[in-house]
Amino acid sequence: MVGISVGENESIDKALRRFKKKYERSGVLKEYKKRTFFVKPSVKKRMEKIKAARRYQRSDEY
Repeated sequence: MVGISVGENESIDKALRRFKKKYERSGVLKEYKKRTFFVKPSVKKRMEKIKAARRYQRSDEY
């Protein structure tokens, strides 16, 4: 569960911004999207190979 403590003089906007950042970094939304539908193992394997190739290309460029 993601949560933050709001300071006494902290504005709501600032606290909301901190919460959104923490929420994104925790990966809750990503996990939810991943679990909403079933991906066949063969498709999952293919997607992982494509991701690995992209990662390799990016690291090789610099």
